[in-house]
Amino acid sequence: MNLNLLNEKVTHNVFGKGKIVNQDESIITINFNENIKKFVYPDAFGTFISLKDKDTAESLKKIISKKEMEEKALEKKREEKKKQEALEQQRIQQIKDHKIHESSQIAFWLDENEQQNIFTDWQVSTGKIQSGPNKGQPNRAARLRPNSAALLTARGKNQAETERQILGLYMVNETFAGNLSEDGMVPAHADFKIKLTDQEAEKMLFWNYYKSKNYPHRTTWNSGKYRYFDNVWTAQILKDIIALKTDEEEIKEIKNFLEYFSKMNLLDIDNIPEACGALKQ
Repeated sequence: MNLNLLNEKVTHNVFGKGKIVNQDESIITINFNENIKKFVYPDAFGTFISLKDKDTAESLKKIISKKEMEEKALEKKREEKKKQEALEQQRIQQIKDHKIHESSQIAFWLDENEQQNIFTDWQVSTGKIQSGPNKGQPNRAARLRPNSAALLTARGKNQAETERQILGLYMVNETFAGNLSEDGMVPAHADFKIKLTDQEAEKMLFWNYYKSKNYPHRTTWNSGKYRYFDNVWTAQILKDIIALKTDEEEIKEIKNFLEYFSKMNLLDIDNIPEACGALKQ
């Protein structure tokens, strides 16, 4: 709010009595007996200049008070942003120090029950250890860290393995560490989660991205709840999902996902190679 102060009489600590002859959003011009001076509005009031009219002075006081509150709130936001940026830099440094594994992502094979619940629960179990002294205990996916993403895959009972689809994916919770997990659950990050439609999933085949180093043409997933997945493959998937989407808001969200993922995994977002999984050999 800008108070109209034209022709108001004032007193300055040095220049004495005067009258306001011009005003805009940030500057007032005062005539002190033909001595024209300009001042910052409203900062000069209460420090160098006082208004003669008490009612106008009271109104201006409220404006100044409101401005000071807004500036304090803005400064608080700036400080919070600085803290967030510092925490982000600290997290990135921790990732660098951790020496990111080239395959620190995880691909899950969802059973029918998990397919029904995953997009409400947004967490997946790594399953239980099947043999040995720790049989029955949660299977800890030790490579998983805050830089990891969980890929959600499935295929129908009557589908060939080559038809395995990607149903969605999510970043793991930013405080998650797989080697410290007590229950074997891999929870999702609050912000970075993607669910594909049935039509989109049909176009996102798992084996377009995944390939075995020793057997690059082989498309077999005979058993096991999960397998580790390459960091670059995950970035390729995100890029291809962006190309699939038509809704501008969804595209923006997935681009943010890709930027976050690339930063967390120290990938060059502008130099992600084309997918070359087993189906593309």
